[in-house]
Amino acid sequence: MITVNTKLLCAIQPLLWRLAIKRALLLTGAAVILTACASAPLAPTAELQAAELAISNADRAQVVRYTSTELNTARNELAAAKSAVATKNMVQAKQLATQAQLSAELAIAHAELVKAQAVNKDMQQSIQALEQEIQHNLSGVKL
Repeated sequence: MITVNTKLLCAIQPLLWRLAIKRALLLTGAAVILTACASAPLAPTAELQAAELAISNADRAQVVRYTSTELNTARNELAAAKSAVATKNMVQAKQLATQAQLSAELAIAHAELVKAQAVNKDMQQSIQALEQEIQHNLSGVKL
C-alpha cells in the first residue's frame, strides 16, 4: 500500500505544482490590477504651478506690449489643463500644463527678441546719423 501512495503522490505532485503556480500568477495579476485601479494618477500640481509662474513672469515682463499671441495661448492651455484636472484626466492635464509653461516662456523670449530688434534699429539709426555728421564735418575740413 505504501508503494501505491508513493506512486500516486509522484503522479499528482507535478499537477499540484502547476496548480500552485497558476494560483500565484492569478493572485499576483489580481493584485497588480487592483493596485493600478486604486492608485489613480495624481493631479500635476508642480506642472500647474510652473505654468502659473511662467505666465506671471510674462505678465511682469509686460510681454503684451510686444506680443500677445503666445501669452494668450499659454493662458488657454492652462485653463484647459485645469479643466482636465476637474475631469480627472491627469495625463492630459500634465501635458497641457507643461505646454502652457512653454508657451509663456516662448512669449517672454519673443518679447525679448522684439525689444532687442528695436534697440538694434535705434542703434543703426544712431550710427547712420553719426556717420552723416562725420561726413559733413570732414567735408568742411581743408587739408
